[in-house]
Amino acid sequence: MSQYTGDVEVGGPADTRELGALTVRKLAVSEMANNAYLLTCAATGDGVLVDAAAEPDALRQLVGDTRLTGVVTTHGHWDHHRALPEVVASSGAATMAHPADAPDLPVPVTHPVEHGDTVPVGDQVLEVVHLRGHTPGSIALVWRGGEAGTHVFTGDSLFPGGVGNTQQDPDRFTQLLDDVEERLFGTLPDETWVYPGHGKDTTIGAERPHLAEWRARGW
Repeated sequence: MSQYTGDVEVGGPADTRELGALTVRKLAVSEMANNAYLLTCAATGDGVLVDAAAEPDALRQLVGDTRLTGVVTTHGHWDHHRALPEVVASSGAATMAHPADAPDLPVPVTHPVEHGDTVPVGDQVLEVVHLRGHTPGSIALVWRGGEAGTHVFTGDSLFPGGVGNTQQDPDRFTQLLDDVEERLFGTLPDETWVYPGHGKDTTIGAERPHLAEWRARGW
């Protein structure tokens, strides 16, 4: 495996992680320091972009000659899909998001995805996990890579140090933490690598001891 750290900066280069069957390229874009991820299948060369957040030229450069088959939007907040129209227009890729957030996107969602659905990346498969609370249709994507480990792209639902912003709404916070605890921490091993929508990466094991602390503090 390459010496991937996941520590990327806006205006800086992408960080690349070679995982055998799948390559992950992480790029930070925009004044919001959004993370965009290009996932590429080693066998077919097909790619899927997770969150066309901003800076379409930078994202098109990230994609390069990769045959982009899909763009997944993890949730409907504006900072995660500003470059979606340009990326889709130049690539012809399918657009994927949860139906609950689809109306917030600037282009139609051609392939709605719900909890338990899958997204193909060439001959690899991403599992869709619905995490309600940050937005009604927030999703995470899980790749189970065998010897390469398990990897999850969490959008704004899980970060190092806590779950995503729920606008100080106790019901939304409880829903999000319940979903994250049940659907991520309850199913994924501790070594699972977590790729969030902003900032640095983490692992399920690094965050697991703090679940009770998050619930007690309410954010």
